Amino acid sequence: MENWQGLVASIIFISVILAIMTEWLHMTIAALLGALLLVFFNILDLGEAVGYISKGHATLGLFFGVMVMVRAFEPTKVFDYLATQIVIMANGSGRRLLLGIVGITTPICAVLPNATTVMLLAPLIPTMAQEIGVDFVPLIILMILVANSAGLLTLVGDPATFIVGDSINMTFLEYLLRLSLGGAIAIGVIVAMLPFLFPKTWRKKLENLDQIPAPQVNHPRMLVIGAFLIAFVLTLFVIGDSLPVPVKPAAVALMGAVLALLLAHHTQIDTVSNILKDVDWSTLIFFMCVFVLIGGLEETEVLSGVSDFLVIMLGKNITLGVLSMILFVGSVSAVVPNIPLVVAMVPLLKEYIVKVGMAPDSILAPDYTGSFPHEVLPLFYAMMFGATLGGNATLVGASANIVGAGIAEQHGRRITFRSFLRYGLPVAFVQLVSLSIFLLIRFSLFG
Repeated sequence: MENWQGLVASIIFISVILAIMTEWLHMTIAALLGALLLVFFNILDLGEAVGYISKGHATLGLFFGVMVMVRAFEPTKVFDYLATQIVIMANGSGRRLLLGIVGITTPICAVLPNATTVMLLAPLIPTMAQEIGVDFVPLIILMILVANSAGLLTLVGDPATFIVGDSINMTFLEYLLRLSLGGAIAIGVIVAMLPFLFPKTWRKKLENLDQIPAPQVNHPRMLVIGAFLIAFVLTLFVIGDSLPVPVKPAAVALMGAVLALLLAHHTQIDTVSNILKDVDWSTLIFFMCVFVLIGGLEETEVLSGVSDFLVIMLGKNITLGVLSMILFVGSVSAVVPNIPLVVAMVPLLKEYIVKVGMAPDSILAPDYTGSFPHEVLPLFYAMMFGATLGGNATLVGASANIVGAGIAEQHGRRITFRSFLRYGLPVAFVQLVSLSIFLLIRFSLFG
């Protein structure tokens, strides 16, 4: 590729990020405009742009499927009912409500992708906040931060973690034994910071619980059938890859969406057109365009220079590499969604360890199934932690952030870049420092 194309692709990408950060443009408009400019400047043709979107088909399919399922069950009022019950269990205490959000979100995100969990649980937040008399935007942000952090508890909890783990042929059990403690530390950081991040909610007390409305669940028959459907989908999320005929989470989510639409149509609680109309198309289009923008940087070989830079800066110093990787990836992940970031970074890191002679050329093969040298693994672990926790810093840093912002907008409030930064940046900073220390103690210093 010509140098001017790489320069243009870089300028377009940076301009899109700046437009989103300064809120000069809506994030979907900014990303869509940037993707189209790549096509108009002939950096990518339309077929290549669609090809890069197709690389993210699993992410897009998962999001769309869960969005449809959640929307299909809205007429039952089950979300309003659960919200009321959670407030009652919190006994009107803002402190207990915050801890309850952490307690509910954490175990679910250990086995389900964090964006999926936000899709399922975030619709509960506005009603909960209204009943206890607090702003629901900080509570959705808290759920997002917890969801991203709890994704580090297992290999499947965060898409970025899974992508990196899969690239080094890491098993579920290996992750539990080596890295789950890092996820627990990340959650502990959030719990310790709750009184300082959410002081008004922490001190809030709702004294008259009798005044809380008690919404009735509608269409109980559909809800019972829907419960079996959700249980079926969640089970396949967990065990689908280990079946004799593997079923990917995206396919499971799409099948669940079709069954939910069939159930809604058959029971006549809502129309298919109404359900599909309320899908968060803005978020889906944003992710499509992000894959195209990253594709432009990859196509023009802007990203390929990173491995040479790593060779010059790090050499074979693994300790320095771990610190640099977690802080560098964490910083970049604050402004670049972590899924496309790790998709681009994994081959660069593999190329780096080959160039410095710490791994054979065979690891560069897409179908490589062997083990990686033990001494280079902390670099990939640092990438996992950096990509996931760095995504907590800003609104565009992770898929769960975008999904949560879309749900807030559907309920009449907009999570701005600045308002998310107020909560996310201090949490991400403390978490990255804490996990850097964990990695150094666990691997670089003691092996």
